[in-house]
Amino acid sequence: MMRKYLLLTAGWLISISVFAQVDTIRLQDKRLNTSALKPALNQYLVYFQNPKTPTTLRFWFWLRDIKLEERNGEKVFTITQHWYNTDSATYRSIYSVNRASDFAPIYHTETIGTKTKAYNWGPDKITGADTVAQNLQKAFSLDFKLPNFNWNLDIETFEMLPLANGKTFAINFYDAGLDPPAYVNYKVIGSETITLLNNEKVDCWKLFTEGESRGTHYSETYWISKKDHEFLKEEDFFNNMYRYKIKMPGVAPDLIARFK
Repeated sequence: MMRKYLLLTAGWLISISVFAQVDTIRLQDKRLNTSALKPALNQYLVYFQNPKTPTTLRFWFWLRDIKLEERNGEKVFTITQHWYNTDSATYRSIYSVNRASDFAPIYHTETIGTKTKAYNWGPDKITGADTVAQNLQKAFSLDFKLPNFNWNLDIETFEMLPLANGKTFAINFYDAGLDPPAYVNYKVIGSETITLLNNEKVDCWKLFTEGESRGTHYSETYWISKKDHEFLKEEDFFNNMYRYKIKMPGVAPDLIARFK
C-alpha cells in the first residue's frame, strides 16, 4: 500500500478506473476466503530506490504477526505489526483485531514514538477508543454508509481474494482516522513465475492498481502465489521513486517480543 511510507500517513483521493467484470467485495457477502489467511509471523524486507540516486537504498523491515484467537465467544484474527529501520524515532507498532468469519474490523491502534491513535471499529461507524490512555484520537468519530475493510491490512486482504485471470475487485477500504472510505479497484493483469530465495519457482497472480494521490500518479503491483494464496512481492511507483516489499524466510525472531 503506497499510502503509508516513512513518516507520511496520508488519505488518498482515489481515482478508480472502470474495468469490465468488476467483483465488489462486500463484508456482508463474505467473499473473502478467510481460511486462506494462516497464523504466522510474516517478515518483509521493504526498500526504496530513487532512479536519480540509483546507488542508494533506504530500508525497512516489517513483521506482521497473525494469530487466530477467541474473544467473547467469537473467533478473531489479531495482527500485530512492527516496522523497523535505523532510526528508532520512526519505529511503528500497529495492532488490529478483525472478525475471523468475514475479516470485519473491530479494533485498530497505531503508535509512532509516544503518539498513539486507537479506534473501535464497527459496521456503521468508527470512534476513538476512550479506554486507551493518551489516545490522540479519543474524540474522533465517523459514520459509515457501508461496512468497510481496514486498508492497513491490505496485504492480508489480498491473500483472501478469489483471484483469477481477468478479474477486477472493488474493495471498500478505509485508512483509520483519515478521509472517508472509498472503493478501490484491483485488477488481475496476468501471471508470472518468480524465484524465491531457495530457488523455488512459484507461479503467481499479478494484482494491479493505479490512481492519483495529491496530483501525483501512482501504481502498485502485487505478486500472490496461486497455490497457497501467499503475498510474496510488491512493486510500487510514486513520487518518481520505486518501493519494493519482498517476503523473507521466517528465520529471524521478533526481538521486542522476546525481551519484553
